[in-house]
Amino acid sequence: MGLLDFLFSIVKAFCGESSQPEGEKPTGVQRPPRPQEPVSPLPGAWPSTPPQDRLRYQDQNQANQQNEHYSSLRAKANQEGDAMATCFQQSHEAYSRREGALAKELSEKGKKHERTMEALNAEASAWIFRENNSDRQPGELDLHGLYVKEAISFSEKAIKEARQRGDSQIRLIVGKGLHSNGQVAKIKPALEDLLRKLNLPNEVDPQNAGVLIVQLA
Repeated sequence: MGLLDFLFSIVKAFCGESSQPEGEKPTGVQRPPRPQEPVSPLPGAWPSTPPQDRLRYQDQNQANQQNEHYSSLRAKANQEGDAMATCFQQSHEAYSRREGALAKELSEKGKKHERTMEALNAEASAWIFRENNSDRQPGELDLHGLYVKEAISFSEKAIKEARQRGDSQIRLIVGKGLHSNGQVAKIKPALEDLLRKLNLPNEVDPQNAGVLIVQLA
C-alpha cells in the first residue's frame, strides 16, 4: 500500500463513507403523491351519489315498479276502482229512474269499492316508497312509482321533517316522465305547483333533469 492509499484509509476511518444530503430521496425513488383536496360539488350536483350509483338506483327503481307484489296491489286497486265507477254510474241511473232504494244500495257498494281501492293503493305506495328510499340520504326523496296525490303527500311530510332537522335544501327525485302515459311528466309539474304555494324556491338539477332541488332556508 502506498503512502497516499494509507492516508486515504485513515480519512475514511474517521469520516465514514459519503452520504446523501439529509432530506433527499435516493435516485429513482418517487415521493408518494400528496393526497388531493376533496373537490367541492358543483351547485346542484349529487354530492353523495356518483354516476354509477345513479344507474344502480335507476335499475332498482325499474325492478321495484315491476315487482310482483307491487304490481299486484296496483292491479287490484284498479279493479276496485273500475267496480266503484260502475256502481256509482248505476246508482246515478237508478236515481234517475226514481229507484231510490236501489240507488242507495249501489252507492254504498261503490263507496266500499272506493275504500278498498284506497287501502290497496296506500299499501302499494308505502311499499315502493320504502324500497326506493331504503338507502337514500335524509335529504333525498325518490318519488318513482307513486301517483301524483301520493307523491305530494310524501313530499309534504319530507319537507316538514327536513325543516325540523334544520336542512338547507331537499332533493326531490321526480323522474322525467319517460315511463308515464304519453311520456308526459305528471309528478314534476304537480310538485312545482306545490312548491309555489309553499313559497319554496326550487330549480331543476343541471346534472339531472329528473331532480328538483328545493331551498328550505
